[in-house]
Amino acid sequence: MMRSLLAFLFLLLPPFLVAGCSDNGGDDAVNVVLIGDSGSPFQRGATLTPQARYLQSATAEGLVGFSATGEIIPAIAERWIVTDDGLSYIFRLRNSNWTSGDPIEAGDIRARLIANIQKLEATALGHDLAKVTDIREMTGRVIEIQLTSPMPDFLRLLAQPELGFTRDDVGAGPMVSAQEEGNLQVALSTLPPEARGLPALRNWEGLVRPVTVRALPASAAVNAFSEGEADVVLNGRVANLPLSDLGPLSRANIRLDAAQGVFGLAVRNEEGVLSTPVLRKALSMAIDRDDLMTPFNIGGWLPSNTAVPRGVWTAIVPEAPSWTALPLDQRRSIAASAINAWKSQNNGPAIVRIAMPNGPGSDQMFGQLKRDWEAIGVEAQLVSSDEKAADLVLLDRTALFASPRWFLNQFHCEIRPGPCAEKADELVEKSLQELNPKLKAEMLALAELELEDAAIFIPFGAPIRWSLVRSDVAGFEDNIWGLHPLFPLSGSPN
Repeated sequence: MMRSLLAFLFLLLPPFLVAGCSDNGGDDAVNVVLIGDSGSPFQRGATLTPQARYLQSATAEGLVGFSATGEIIPAIAERWIVTDDGLSYIFRLRNSNWTSGDPIEAGDIRARLIANIQKLEATALGHDLAKVTDIREMTGRVIEIQLTSPMPDFLRLLAQPELGFTRDDVGAGPMVSAQEEGNLQVALSTLPPEARGLPALRNWEGLVRPVTVRALPASAAVNAFSEGEADVVLNGRVANLPLSDLGPLSRANIRLDAAQGVFGLAVRNEEGVLSTPVLRKALSMAIDRDDLMTPFNIGGWLPSNTAVPRGVWTAIVPEAPSWTALPLDQRRSIAASAINAWKSQNNGPAIVRIAMPNGPGSDQMFGQLKRDWEAIGVEAQLVSSDEKAADLVLLDRTALFASPRWFLNQFHCEIRPGPCAEKADELVEKSLQELNPKLKAEMLALAELELEDAAIFIPFGAPIRWSLVRSDVAGFEDNIWGLHPLFPLSGSPN
């Protein structure tokens, strides 16, 4: 108790911040292109597009934010402490203002944080935040967030763009945006250090570069980079990965993230050859995951037979499906028997329609799957990503935090169409209240077994993220989160 009290008093002391220096200044802008539809960066709502998340995090930070390496850094909160039991996070806000000039105060931040969390209730991120039980204003510049049980990665959730703060649709930085009417390119400029509650820094303008942002389809984005009209291309995925190869002289510009997350096919219906878990498992058993990414020539890619990768588990690792220990030919023999039995009963062909984003990478990956499933008597058909009649849909998401709970939440019955695993959801929700780490781990392990038994997801392995970055751009770092915030690209010393 005394330790927590001393830590709380520490939060009330004036901050001592030391501003670093950078030699990356200049007036020339860093031109960033986000792969996506031209209007996607401006989407609003509880769930943001990947492109909109880039802009939101740059202009409307939350209590904490992300560095170029994906690590947690101060934002609206200049410092914080966690109580010894891990159930309380106490934040001291920096001494700064909204763009209107009004001071940023704890009561206002508390209300906006509550509103943000409420908007997310029906989303996967909302389920990730389910441990939050109370948010209190302690003083004018200190708030406390209480949890049902410890969560070591809780700060990673608070740094998500969806939890950034706005007032009258305007955030408090660290950058401000300007946009001409009818122009889909946004100009971002860094706020002065003193406007962000930091010590004034002489000649700070010479240390930073403006950043321009626009979204283009993948081929146009790569062309812009090739022609010198873009310094950075972000949000590349497996669907468009083949487009990133600009030849031997440009291969040094291609950056790949070994990201964590879910990457595979989500089952959208329980009809035809997907009508039972046994049949759905047959499709998963037939895939040669070691060969699936061969067309992309990616070294070190990690395949996975389970929805939750084995590397995420710590003290307790659930038993892998029994078929994973079998050689591929034996797995396919078992799978073919199940498919042939279904064909005999239904007097028809076994067909599955797969929805993937348009792109050469999708075509290549589909070719691998088509070959694998032909080996067990299943015909695969590729349809566009917006095809509502698809049987299987590519699920490609990077993890927000490294816990089995994040992976399990991606398949929660409240947020996904198609079949789900209610018992898995019940175990995950029960784990939220459990203070005993061993019992909590057991509940999550049992939840994964329920998910595997339901066979509602056909996993491939780790998601693929790629970028194009010129050598003279600072502030870009490869990381396991696939995170590349725009603010560090400005070269800002803070």
